[in-house]
Amino acid sequence: MHSFEGKIAVVTGGAHGIGRAIADAFRQRGAAVHIIDIQPGDWFVGDVSDKAALERFAESVIRQSGHVDFLVNNALPLMKGIEACSYEEFQYALSVGVTAPFYLTKLLTPHLFAGASIINIASSRDRMSQPQTESYTAAKGGIAALTHALAISLAGKARVNSISPGWIDTTGSDIGGADARQQPVGRVGKPEDIAALAMFLCSDEAGFITGENICVDGGMTRLMIYHGEHGWRFE
Repeated sequence: MHSFEGKIAVVTGGAHGIGRAIADAFRQRGAAVHIIDIQPGDWFVGDVSDKAALERFAESVIRQSGHVDFLVNNALPLMKGIEACSYEEFQYALSVGVTAPFYLTKLLTPHLFAGASIINIASSRDRMSQPQTESYTAAKGGIAALTHALAISLAGKARVNSISPGWIDTTGSDIGGADARQQPVGRVGKPEDIAALAMFLCSDEAGFITGENICVDGGMTRLMIYHGEHGWRFE
């Protein structure tokens, strides 16, 4: 386990699911963690789509901790499709999924400590889609591209990478049957799977990795599916 004793981590959407697992992993390794989440709780409560909320949050982080070692942009965009998604809802999804990571990174860049690491949470949907998911998919595609742009702009200041999770169960359920068997690894993912990679990417052992988007999906995006083969049927 990598020690992050004395380090400062910032996690958006850190109250539940993947964000909570990442925040918990940081704490287990000794880091102090600042969270912003729209859900009420003992963290900074705010909507990351709100410019003023991001500014207040960044000010609070620096006032309390003075600098930042790790930033994880994880807050979840809205998922609606072209049939039901309004202009305003699409804009909101992009604000949460792309604009907020950009702006929070911009606000915190002057305060990044040497060896800083930024992790953007994208999705395997940045390369594949189901019907009626345009707002979420566009946001995740945007943050994946933002990742390599920031990696170049912040060269020498911070390493910037993204993680693209596949199916991650955030309910704590024991999902079995075909849902598990269809995954090449034989199970559905857990938030801890994503947190483990985030911890590695923040460690010195990942010091030669930047600008990368790493897909953590149990191999599903590598699985070729054709009607009539291996039990797959198109109905």
